[in-house]
Amino acid sequence: MSAGILDLIRTEKLAPGTRLAEVALAVRLQVSRTPVRAALKLLASRRLVRQGARRGYFVAAVPAAPKTPGKPAPADADRLFLAIARDRRGGRLPVDVSERDLMQRYGATRPVVQRVLTKLAEVAAVQRKPGHGWRFQPIIADAAARHESYRYRILIEPAGLLEPGFRLDPTWAAEMRHRHQEMMALRWSETASIALYEMNAAYHEGLAAASGNRFLLVAVQQQNRLRRFANYDWTFGHERVLVNCREHLAILDRLEAGEREAAAALLRRHLEAAAKLKRTTERAAAAATI
Repeated sequence: MSAGILDLIRTEKLAPGTRLAEVALAVRLQVSRTPVRAALKLLASRRLVRQGARRGYFVAAVPAAPKTPGKPAPADADRLFLAIARDRRGGRLPVDVSERDLMQRYGATRPVVQRVLTKLAEVAAVQRKPGHGWRFQPIIADAAARHESYRYRILIEPAGLLEPGFRLDPTWAAEMRHRHQEMMALRWSETASIALYEMNAAYHEGLAAASGNRFLLVAVQQQNRLRRFANYDWTFGHERVLVNCREHLAILDRLEAGEREAAAALLRRHLEAAAKLKRTTERAAAAATI
């Protein structure tokens, strides 16, 4: 508890002389006032905080940060990222969490948890709550909803390639080719699934943006947000990664050749195949639990 108070003083950059209110600390650290009071008394005995002449405690000086081996390793953050995605998708993680909750649940350090939460916020998977804590955004959490999501995407995404205002950005297309080629050459690992999903999301959003239809783009972006946690954990192996990338590149080939109807047909088949693969995997998983 005393370490949590010192960490709060450092992260909030509380100036010497700032009053450390027991109630406020208890709320921030999500504990009762009793352990906070005991921790403040301990810190005062070590002269890390100052006890007031009458009552209460105050910041004595900004405590030095403990020595650490350096910034959290990307692999540590990626593993925590996947663990959070799995538990959220499986309903094992509540909608509202705090950094302390995640540190205790996963045995992770604060820097690693903060790095992961920042990354999740960047992709709109979590949102900081006013005052304290974080809230996960809605997700597609059941098989029926995932099937409906694919049906919806099959209806709208191929149609976007046939919109009268469709314009393919050559710079974006070249970047997508490069990213897909890098993904195909990448030595596959469990944590590579995060980069794979984000690349796939960028690809489908880019096609929607090229349609020139702003409503279609918003729809695809919303689907990507809802599907994010369900798709971070790639379970189909590296061979399916190669198939996925080749199908994406084949669609780009047709678009760059001006063959939009052929590209739309390929995109439809791509989404239908992905939906079928997902259903087959879910049925197999359900049968294994019986």
